[in-house]
Amino acid sequence: MTAPPDDCLVRNEWICGAYLSTRREVLLDATVQHLRLTGLAVLIGLVIALPLAVLARRWTLAAGPVLAGTTILYTIPSLAMFSLLLPLYGLSATLVVAGLVLYSLTVLVRNILAGLRAVPQETRQAARGLGYGPIRLLLTVELPLALPAAMAGLRIATVSAVSLVTVGAIVGFGGLGNLIYAGMNTYFKAQVLTASVLCVLIAVAADLLLLGVQWLITPWARAARA
Repeated sequence: MTAPPDDCLVRNEWICGAYLSTRREVLLDATVQHLRLTGLAVLIGLVIALPLAVLARRWTLAAGPVLAGTTILYTIPSLAMFSLLLPLYGLSATLVVAGLVLYSLTVLVRNILAGLRAVPQETRQAARGLGYGPIRLLLTVELPLALPAAMAGLRIATVSAVSLVTVGAIVGFGGLGNLIYAGMNTYFKAQVLTASVLCVLIAVAADLLLLGVQWLITPWARAARA
C-alpha cells in the first residue's frame, strides 16, 4: 500500500506536522532528558562555583589559580573532555553532567567573583561596625549585593549547557541531541529541525525564567533603576 501524496514524512520535508503527531512520546522523552541533564549540571556547577568564588575573594593569592584553572577547563574541546572523563564515569549520563559542570565553572566563578568584588568597601565596613561576622557578612550583605552579576553568569551558563547537552549524543545521553544526531545520520529533515527548534526554545525559556527570578529576588535593583 503506497503512502498518500500529501504525506510530508514520505517527502522528507523540514516542516512536518505528521512528525510531531507520530513522534510525540519520543520528543517528550528527549526533552525531559535534556532538561534533567541541563538542570543537574547547572545546579552542581553553582554549588561548586560559589565556594570557589568566595575563596578567590577572601584570599587574593587564590584568585589567580582558581580563575586560570576554570578557564583552562573551558578551553578543552568537548569531545576531548568526554574522552578524559570516560574512564571515571563510563558511557553514562553522569559523564555528560560532569563535563557540563566543568564547562559551567568558568562563567559562574567569574561572575560571582565579579559581583563580590563590586560590593562597596564602605558597606562591608558598616556591617562589621554593626557586629557582623564573616559568615553573616557574606550571607546577608555580600551575596545579596552580588546577585545581579551572579544571576547574569547563571543565565549564560544555563543557555550554554542547553546547547552543550546535545554533544552528549556521542555517548547516547544527549537529550534532543540524540534526535539531531540520528536525524543527521539518516537525513531525516523534520527530526533535525524539530529537535533543534526545541533546543532553542528551551534555552530562551530558561533565560527568561532566570531573568524573572532575578527580578523577583533583587527588589533593591528595581528600586535603583526606578
